[in-house]
Amino acid sequence: MQDNLSSSIVVENEQKGVLRIIFSNLPSNSMPIDLLQELAMTIENLGEDENVQAIILQSGGERTFCSGADFNQLLQIEDEKSGKIFFNGFAKVINACRKSPKIIIGRVQGKSVGGGVGLAAATDYCFATQFASIKLSELNIGIIPAVIEPAVERKIGLSAFSKLTFNPNDFFSAEWAKENGLFMEVFEDIKSMDEAVENLANRLTTYNPEALKELKKILWKNTEHWDELLTERAEISGRLVLSEFTKRTLGEK
Repeated sequence: MQDNLSSSIVVENEQKGVLRIIFSNLPSNSMPIDLLQELAMTIENLGEDENVQAIILQSGGERTFCSGADFNQLLQIEDEKSGKIFFNGFAKVINACRKSPKIIIGRVQGKSVGGGVGLAAATDYCFATQFASIKLSELNIGIIPAVIEPAVERKIGLSAFSKLTFNPNDFFSAEWAKENGLFMEVFEDIKSMDEAVENLANRLTTYNPEALKELKKILWKNTEHWDELLTERAEISGRLVLSEFTKRTLGEK
C-alpha cells in the first residue's frame, strides 16, 4: 500500500501537563494505514512521558472528525494478510488509548463514520458539537464494524450498537450519541466545546497523577484481553474486505 502523503500527525503543547494530538487527512480525515500506525505510536509514546497528565485527541479542520477507513487503500487489499494488517491499524489505536496511563479527552467537531466512531469511543471523556452525528456504514460495503465493536459497545451498549449497525445509511445525531453514552457533553459550536475541553484538561493537571492512573485502570476494567480480541476481529474484517460484494461496491464509490 502506498503512503498517503497528505496525512499527518501533529503534537502540540497545550499547557503544562497537557498535550494535543491532531491527526489530519483532509478533507474528510479518512484513515490510511500509515496514519493509523503513526497515531498509535504517538499515543503510546506520550503515555510513557512522566510530564504528561492528559492528552487531547482531535482531527484537523472544522468539518468531519473522521470518515473511517481509507477506501482507496481498502481497494488495494489483495489478500487476507494485507487485510488483517490494515484493520489491525484501528486495533492498535484503540489498544493504545486503552493501555495509555494518561486520561485521553476526545474533541469531536463533526461527523464520524465507521472507524471514526471507534476512535471517539476509545477516548476516556469525549466532547462534541451538535454537528457530530455518527454512522456505522460498514454493512453498506459488505464488511462489519468488527474491530471497533468492543470499544463502541463498551460506551453505548449492545442494543444501541445494533441499531447503528443495522442502519448503515443513517446518521444518528450528536444528542443521540450523548444520550447513549458516547459523548459526555454536546455544544452548539466549536468555540464552546474547546472551552470545555480546556477546562477539563486544566482540572486534570491539578489532580494526583497516581490517582488518575488508578482511575484509568478502573475505567477500562475487563478489557485486558483486547490485544488478542481486536487482532481476531481484524482477521474477520480482512477476510470480508476481499469479498466480491465489497470489491464491487468499493469500485462504485
